[in-house]
Amino acid sequence: MQASNEHVLKKVGAEMVGTFALVFAGCGAIMVDAITNGALGHVGIGLVFGLVITVMIYATGHISGAHFNPAVTLAFASVGRFPWRQVPAYVLGQSTAALIASTMLYVLLDPVAHMGATTPSGSATQALVLEAILTFFLMFVITAVATDGRAVGEMAGLAIGGTVALAAIFAGPICGASMNPARSLAPALVDGNLNHLWIYIVGPVVGALLGAWTYRLVRCTDENPSAADGCC
Repeated sequence: MQASNEHVLKKVGAEMVGTFALVFAGCGAIMVDAITNGALGHVGIGLVFGLVITVMIYATGHISGAHFNPAVTLAFASVGRFPWRQVPAYVLGQSTAALIASTMLYVLLDPVAHMGATTPSGSATQALVLEAILTFFLMFVITAVATDGRAVGEMAGLAIGGTVALAAIFAGPICGASMNPARSLAPALVDGNLNHLWIYIVGPVVGALLGAWTYRLVRCTDENPSAADGCC
C-alpha cells in the first residue's frame, strides 16, 4: 500500500510540474505581452501555450500521462482510461500547481492583464459553446494519440500541443481558449475576479467528456486493419 501511495504521489508531482509550467509560461506570456506593449502578439501567445504543452508532454507523459487539466483527467476516468480513485489527487495537484504559478507571476510581474485570466469578449453563451467545442477537439486528439495503439505515439506531444496552439490562435480573442479549468481558476483567484469562471469550468468539462466518448464510439476494434481500407 505504501509503495502504491508513493507511486501516486510521484505521478501527481509530475502533473504539478507540467501544470505549473503551463500556467507560468502561458499566462506569463499574456502578462509579458501587456507589459511590453504587444512584443509577443496574439499568435506568439498562442504558440507559447502550444509549445509549453508539447515539451511538458514529452518530459512527463511517461510518468503521469501528462493531463495537466482536470477536464482531461475526468474524461479519461469516464471512459475507463484512468482510475477514479486517483482523480481527486490529480485535480488537487493540478489546481494547486496552477495557483502557485499564478501567485509567482503576481510577485514577479505585478497584477497586469488580469493575471492572464480568461474572459469572454462577447456573450457568456458564445464563450461557453466555444470552450466546449474547442475542448471537444482537444480531448478527441488526446484520446486518439494516447489510447489507440495504432496512432503514432511519438507524435503525441506535437499533435496535442499543435491543437492547443491552433485553438488559442483561432479563438483566444473571443473566449480565451482555456480548455482547462485549472488554467482559468488560478489567475481568476489571484486577480479576484470570478464572474465568468463558471464558463471555463462547465465548458471544458462538457467538451472533454464528449470528446473522449466520441472517440470511443468511432474507434474501430479490428486489431488487424488494412492500411488502405482503415479499420472498418
